[in-house]
Amino acid sequence: MTEPLWRAHEALAATAGDGPDGWVAHGVSIDSRTLLAGELFVALEGPNFDGHDFVADALAKGAAAAVVHRAPQGVAAGAPLLSVGDTLEALRGLARAGRARTKARICGVTGSSGKTSTKEALKACLAPQGKTFASAGSLNNHWGVPLSLARLPRDADFAVFEMGMDHAGEIAGLTGLVRPDVAVITTIGLAHIEFFDSQDGIADAKSEIFLGMGPQGTAILPRDDKYYDRLVANAERAGVTRVISFGRHAEAGMRLLGADLYAACSAAQAVFRGKPLDYCIGAAGEHWVMNSLAVLAAVAALGGDPLRGSAEFARLQPVAGRGQRRQIRLPGGGTALLIDESYNANPDSVKAALAVLGRIKPEGAGRRIAVLGDMLELGEGAPAYHAELADAVADAQVDLAYLSGTNMAHLAAALPPSRLAACCQTSEPLAALVPEALLPGDVVLVKGSLGSRMRRVIEALDALAPDEDAVASETEGVPVPEAAPRAANGG
Repeated sequence: MTEPLWRAHEALAATAGDGPDGWVAHGVSIDSRTLLAGELFVALEGPNFDGHDFVADALAKGAAAAVVHRAPQGVAAGAPLLSVGDTLEALRGLARAGRARTKARICGVTGSSGKTSTKEALKACLAPQGKTFASAGSLNNHWGVPLSLARLPRDADFAVFEMGMDHAGEIAGLTGLVRPDVAVITTIGLAHIEFFDSQDGIADAKSEIFLGMGPQGTAILPRDDKYYDRLVANAERAGVTRVISFGRHAEAGMRLLGADLYAACSAAQAVFRGKPLDYCIGAAGEHWVMNSLAVLAAVAALGGDPLRGSAEFARLQPVAGRGQRRQIRLPGGGTALLIDESYNANPDSVKAALAVLGRIKPEGAGRRIAVLGDMLELGEGAPAYHAELADAVADAQVDLAYLSGTNMAHLAAALPPSRLAACCQTSEPLAALVPEALLPGDVVLVKGSLGSRMRRVIEALDALAPDEDAVASETEGVPVPEAAPRAANGG
């Protein structure tokens, strides 16, 4: 039988709580809807929901125990309740204890774009080389990171944690829990620029990841990024002197020599410490190639074999909301190809997605269709950032653009009338318009910040008549916890 993740006395010590001994938990959950029997339920209290209202449900579903900071209603006397002063701080206590007891090599991943994809790719590349754990979905905030650490198996060899932020200071708190041996910064973009005076501030906020590292830690940094020197200086100020850079730059440690970009995949030729790395990636786009370099550099820094890791990229597929593709059967016959990029958006990621769309040749008389929602949290520059997407739309040879949101109106004004199919205030009208407009052979890209609710369009397209032979949807991810709102851009 699998060794318990938490024994009662361990959880009591980690949380400084009071409660009965004798129970064991094989997992940790903050969401009673997805809780599995035998898991420890932590009743977090948030702005919209209070997990204490769901303690009775969690125990009825077989929770091993529940962590609470007030008496929940509807719970029988003698129920296994672990009473603490604050449940979020108790979760952090479990996280600290989980980190303290592990022998795993730990990697933290942050950046303005590509965090989740990089985290999932790193997990895949490390898995054949040792027992590997990674945070699920996009659990990258002040709830998600401690929850992920609390779930860290005792016998893991490697662990990968994603860290997101939209304000300065947030990653500092997360990295203090994770204490990564290796830190990856994918890129410094414009996501969340609304909350910063400049991109310098974003670079500094992402650099907070170095604060949780010791002097023996290694930073994996984008050599082609204009903020590379600033990132290196920030790492050195934090005491981190080991840096592996990645990119096309002649001085990059993990250097890209060439890349072949295809409609459905990519091929990369790289060199690391004098040894060639030639590999295929089961996902399309320059951004995937660059992320793959960061992944392989991290594999090496964690003590793994990057050559062995590179072989895993051929099996890699984008997940739902982040570039996953699937065929949609149309009611009148025929199919259309859907590219689901509905989870997040910023200027760099939208341009990357449009470039991928441009490399796909529609079948027959099919068209390229871009369905774009507002990119959020871009501050005063938002109108210009949206209007500037017109060039990327043209370069991708988009036939029809369906737009939603206040700022997408600026892109609508910059597009020729022949390309603009519709521009609406919200995504709801597009959820009706786009499915009705699809023709056999069309390729449709749906992308926008999470807060722009482009998921409505995805759901409407999936409801047409999904192809059972297509790539399965929702291959990864955790539902939004009852008390855990997500950032608009997930950055």
